[in-house]
Amino acid sequence: MPTSQDARVAVYLDFDNIVMSWYDRVHGRNSYSRDRQRISADVSEPEIAQRLAEATIDVGAIIDYAASFGTLVLTRAYADWSSPVNAEYRQQLVARAVDLVQLFPAAAYAKNGADIRLAVDAVEDMFRLPDLTHVVIVGGDSDYVPLAQRCKRLGRFVVGVGVAGSTAKSLAAACDQFDDYDSLPGITAPKPVTKSETKDAAPTRKRKKKEEPDPAGELLERALVLEHVRTDDEWMHLSAVKNLLRRMDPSFSEKALGHKSFSDFVKAHGDVAELDESTNIVRVRLQPARA
Repeated sequence: MPTSQDARVAVYLDFDNIVMSWYDRVHGRNSYSRDRQRISADVSEPEIAQRLAEATIDVGAIIDYAASFGTLVLTRAYADWSSPVNAEYRQQLVARAVDLVQLFPAAAYAKNGADIRLAVDAVEDMFRLPDLTHVVIVGGDSDYVPLAQRCKRLGRFVVGVGVAGSTAKSLAAACDQFDDYDSLPGITAPKPVTKSETKDAAPTRKRKKKEEPDPAGELLERALVLEHVRTDDEWMHLSAVKNLLRRMDPSFSEKALGHKSFSDFVKAHGDVAELDESTNIVRVRLQPARA
């Protein structure tokens, strides 16, 4: 498998699949099917808006995970973007340079609607871009098994991402590597939903007040976690972490944040990372308390 420095990655998101699957994961099995009419009628209805907010997909976590394998050459998301549920994500996706592939309403929720279009595009891209080394398929449908097998036969390393409990075992087995969306850095697995909660509308959940977010610190933490998962090393080369962080966010600049060097940037986030400068090769690790 190519190193992350020379690997080139294509990402394909079955967005409807991941949104519906995560909704079910948060609120209980078949919750999206039960709420579909209310969602279609008015996503601003307080109860529905609350349930959708609790099941929001973290697009950044998926894109950052894919970037840990190498340079993102193309990223496509397939859905009916005129749907209010999906429209909420458009700005977030475009900001991460994701191409939005429109599936018209008649096909968006039909069986195999996204699957066929995604699979055709992926195979075409592999022949059009022979330097692609990795294919990341985000979606848990067993219909993607032939695609994963074809990608492997064409010499690509296939990575699958799906929601725990909604992913076909056959798809996971067909990939070279498969990870649950629940396990990605930055994602908190939902608490089990009780029968009373699945029967009735989910109760309003009290949320603890969060501290003021530090986007740069969160980005650094996510990069450290992903690099640790990739290398299985506690201490990682500082340069490798910086390269990964820049792939995750090409606009990142430690100087723009007021730091003379990347080392200074890391030192400024001592609650997140720890540096080892005892040798010529500077190493870094995630603070044990956050591991």
